[in-house]
Amino acid sequence: MEYSIHTLAELAGISARTLRYYDEIGLLRPSGTTAAGYRLYGEQQVDLLQQILFYRALHVPLKEIARIVQADDFDRLRALEGHLSALYAQQAQTAALIATVQKTIRSLKGETAMNDMEKFEAFKHRIVQQNEQRYGAEVRAKYGDAQADAANAKLLGMTEADYERFEALKAEVQQALETAVQAGDDPAGPAGERIVRLHKTWLGMTWKAYTAEAHRALAEGYTADERFTAYYDRNVPGCAQFLCDAVQRWAQ
Repeated sequence: MEYSIHTLAELAGISARTLRYYDEIGLLRPSGTTAAGYRLYGEQQVDLLQQILFYRALHVPLKEIARIVQADDFDRLRALEGHLSALYAQQAQTAALIATVQKTIRSLKGETAMNDMEKFEAFKHRIVQQNEQRYGAEVRAKYGDAQADAANAKLLGMTEADYERFEALKAEVQQALETAVQAGDDPAGPAGERIVRLHKTWLGMTWKAYTAEAHRALAEGYTADERFTAYYDRNVPGCAQFLCDAVQRWAQ
């Protein structure tokens, strides 16, 4: 069955303008056109649009979606399983966060007691939920559910002291990057080596197992994915590229 652009747009709950834009950027090409030049979409395009909209619902940028779905090894079933796992994880984390907020409210009303550790759980669940929303589907598609679940479990299992160190290390990496870029340091020099060691330690607090290969692949994503680039370059442009270059040189 083939659909016109307006019929498919209505079916998917998006605008025809969005479909035209996806065609313009090469993300979703029509299967053909009518004699009058109107776009037509077949079953393959419908399935691809579903994938695109799943990724968009999880806040994946269009550039990254294109990279994922146009890869030679793209597996639709594996991608769908990744979407489902990410959504289940979000559901569980949202439920846990709701329970913490509810208990906090009851505590403030004097209806129940709540210790500091219980208050702290809300922040950890929020971080895990945000990570799943932003990166969950693609991380699970690329590294598998076991790796993603293990990272979440390590974060949720942190003590308050562990979490404070986790956040301090993240801030130290960012500050060191900004200082190095502003000073014009070489990523292959001592500053780059120190940053990579800090970054490796920070990753080790949530990774199931560290490998230099995975570290390098992750660092490449910092420049390929606009979300990571915007995060590291938020104060000083060039930090994401510096980190990527430093990791390629020093990860071991």
